[in-house]
Amino acid sequence: MKVGLSIKLDVTKIDKERLFEGAKGTYLDLTTFIDTAEQDQYENNGFVSQSTSSEEREQGLKTPILGNVKVFFTDGEAAPAKATSAAPVDEDIPF
Repeated sequence: MKVGLSIKLDVTKIDKERLFEGAKGTYLDLTTFIDTAEQDQYENNGFVSQSTSSEEREQGLKTPILGNVKVFFTDGEAAPAKATSAAPVDEDIPF
């Protein structure tokens, strides 16, 4: 499946201690979680945060959300759906 994403980051929230030097520049590891089937009230499909090591995750460390992810293109396999408010459940429905 092909997916086009638009990512907006608040760079002021980046923990500069997590930046690291590589052969060709300074790098930042990011993690994103995306749900192509649903969008929130702002039409975002997910978020971006700084990556954590397995040890940090085991300790329960959560890094701040740096920004949001919006799916603007899919190849048709899973189209984004706008957020909707839940309709009341009809108790008489047999399933």
